[in-house]
Amino acid sequence: MGMTLTQKILAYHSGLESVKAGQLVSANLDIVLGNDITTPVAINEFKKAGFDKVFDKDKIAIVLDHFVPNKDIKAAEQSKQCREFANIHSVSHFYDVGKMGIEHALLPEQGIVTAGDCIIGADSHTCTYGALGAFATGVGSTDMAAGMATGKAWFKVPSAIGFNIVGKLQENCSGKDVILTIIGKIGVDGALYKSMEFFGEGIKNLSIDDRLCICNMAVEAGAKNGIFPVDDITLDYLNGRSEREIKIFTADDDAQYDEIIEIDLSKITPTVACPHLPENTKNASELNNVKIDQVVIGSCTNGRIEDMEAAYKVLNGKRIAKGVRCIIIPATMQILRECVIRGYYTAFIDAGAVVSTPTCGPCLGGYMGILAKGERCIATTNRNFVGRMGHVESEVYLASPYTAAASAITGYITEYKEA
Repeated sequence: MGMTLTQKILAYHSGLESVKAGQLVSANLDIVLGNDITTPVAINEFKKAGFDKVFDKDKIAIVLDHFVPNKDIKAAEQSKQCREFANIHSVSHFYDVGKMGIEHALLPEQGIVTAGDCIIGADSHTCTYGALGAFATGVGSTDMAAGMATGKAWFKVPSAIGFNIVGKLQENCSGKDVILTIIGKIGVDGALYKSMEFFGEGIKNLSIDDRLCICNMAVEAGAKNGIFPVDDITLDYLNGRSEREIKIFTADDDAQYDEIIEIDLSKITPTVACPHLPENTKNASELNNVKIDQVVIGSCTNGRIEDMEAAYKVLNGKRIAKGVRCIIIPATMQILRECVIRGYYTAFIDAGAVVSTPTCGPCLGGYMGILAKGERCIATTNRNFVGRMGHVESEVYLASPYTAAASAITGYITEYKEA
């Protein structure tokens, strides 16, 4: 029986010729990731288990991004604990204020993750790196602690759903609209503990930023991971960037999928996930009577340069509606710098937006944009659960940067249409 792309990677990292869905394997890890919230818990477990050294200082990444720059004393103490651990163990990939970024944008940008890798991260959106042809999945802090010490993790090999991508997106759509459409179709548990594997002639029309966004939200459909095959677009991104050898795996022709769903990109429209689940999707055009108080453009889902470019395209020369707060958060310092060079910062400020240093910030209700009772936000983030961005009686609508920026101008959820 043939193997899927995910199964090929897991077999290789487990030293096995083949694996099948449901099989338990112990896989060697290329990267173990944590952030300023999850790493302190992992450090405590690491010490409790009696570990005194990490398996490889070059294969651990600690990124301070959720509450950094620190928002309060607790956040400062957590960051301090991470700094001390990274210093004691000479962790190569430690990112603090001034060089940090949102972890799932930073690691691909810096070449820390690459094609063929097996990666765990103590953050659910670690599945982002599947865009590069890697197996990447989120784990708990205890698993992170074990991974840091041993360089291994146990996995139950997932079965897969195949997504045959055809066609090309309209100009006002992006990868965010694709993944929201898919989640709206299959539901938040539609891929529970399965691999979401994307292939087909249409993937050549999806940029790396689109793919990173799509894989980032695979977990919002319950998936173990999302993954794209390596093609010329992937290699163009990785070449000169990856710190390790690129390993290219391909699914077998007779790979077994639980089902194959065709997604025609040309039929995708600007899509919004309404409160309080990512599966509660509607066309943006159906929601133009929904008044908003806040707009957030950023996060590990949509804080990359193409997202900033989309926001600039919509906001340049315009003014944000009275009574609307617009918060724009480039995902890394490199992206922030590029925004300055391109003149995006000036345009955003002139439009009436505030621009932040890289941080997860409001996405998880941390800081930099918490919602009060009864307030509504349209955001390019990944979750809109009850109380996700603040008060339990606030509401979050998920959308692409095009839709979010267009909504900032009108004060209502608005589909962006080129003039």
